[in-house]
Amino acid sequence: MKSGNLFNEQGFKVIPFNEYFDTVVDDKIISNSSLNGIYVKKNFLDNVDKLDNFIVANSDELDIIDNQTYRRLGGKLVKFKLSTIFVYEDFILTAFTKFDEHNKAILTMPEYIEFLINFWDRVNRVYAQKTVSVPIFGSGITRIKEHKNISDEDLLKIMLWTFKLSEMKFKHPAKLTIVVHEDKIGQINLFNIKSIELGL
Repeated sequence: MKSGNLFNEQGFKVIPFNEYFDTVVDDKIISNSSLNGIYVKKNFLDNVDKLDNFIVANSDELDIIDNQTYRRLGGKLVKFKLSTIFVYEDFILTAFTKFDEHNKAILTMPEYIEFLINFWDRVNRVYAQKTVSVPIFGSGITRIKEHKNISDEDLLKIMLWTFKLSEMKFKHPAKLTIVVHEDKIGQINLFNIKSIELGL
């Protein structure tokens, strides 16, 4: 674990998307300040169709839950299973959150844990012995039902716990790095986290 900017890390960088892999950064569907929004603006500002076409071309039917005809507030219509991933250059894009009818990101705690366990399994198949850097999943705008006041430290502990439970075993020289935003590192008890990491 380290503080810093995810985009400056070496190896694969994980960007959480919603279950539709929406790419409209308008503060209605995707927030400009989210990792998702920053990634799209930084890499596809004038050509978001390139990313959209890549997702369509590389979609696996087994990962598609639904192909809707309409979303009230706009956005894409194909809904993917949580933990679906697309590897685009040195980024791993993943379906992390469900969207409600108001385009708000929501998850239940069982869905959060299931996402993580499946995500580690999928990453294990694609990481190609590169370092994988991830954010704290759920930090910021995601609403975890019945756990509205859950802290970043608690989310981090759940991430480490599911990683430990998973079958994922990085081969040298690869490693997992959890990148915590500099503004939030002070809210985390590093001693508690290090004691968990030592057990990995």
